[in-house]
Amino acid sequence: MSRLGAETRRWLESHGFTVGNSELWLEALTHGSTGEPRDYQRLEFLGDRVLGLTIAHWLYAEARSDEGRMAQRLNALVSKGSCATHAREIGVPDHVRMGKQARDDGAHDSDNVLGDIMESLLGANFLEAGFDATQDLIRKLWRGAVDGAAGKSKHPKSALQEWAAGNQRRPPEYTVVATDGPDHARRFTVRVSVHKVGEVEATAGGKQEAETQAARLFMEKFG
Repeated sequence: MSRLGAETRRWLESHGFTVGNSELWLEALTHGSTGEPRDYQRLEFLGDRVLGLTIAHWLYAEARSDEGRMAQRLNALVSKGSCATHAREIGVPDHVRMGKQARDDGAHDSDNVLGDIMESLLGANFLEAGFDATQDLIRKLWRGAVDGAAGKSKHPKSALQEWAAGNQRRPPEYTVVATDGPDHARRFTVRVSVHKVGEVEATAGGKQEAETQAARLFMEKFG
């Protein structure tokens, strides 16, 4: 298996992950389409349980809801869509390792894939740092959702997609129009456009982050 790149290590650490065993984190970010012997599925199985227990304990401690309401909230907070949203927020799509065909098919931005990888990263962190540290990490990443944002606010790209469909427009198109800076500090400028509506550009340290910012700016201007 390849070595964990310095940029990916810095990205993980900047979001609070404890990175020690490089092979473990490569496994957590590796999709089955690469053909490599180890992918994220085993770690995803583990991370799913760590996430579920953390959120269940959190809801029990902070909410005074009955069992039915807590179960409903738990299901929403640990769903694949919820995990995928958090994965996009921290820039996971820019670091997924997958085969060219799968990437060309858009698997790197699939809710199912991103949700699984978010859980696999939590599983890897549990093995590296233990439950308490991973619980703290989940509390940081999921705080907005647990405080009430879940179901009320959508990821900017999802919101723009739904806005375009609801207004009988073509789906938004994202185009990388410029890349600048050295390899370790690359900056991407992305243009998002909707036919016969307009276009907006945004720049960020990752392609997916730039797309997210562009979608947010588009909605602020035209939505």
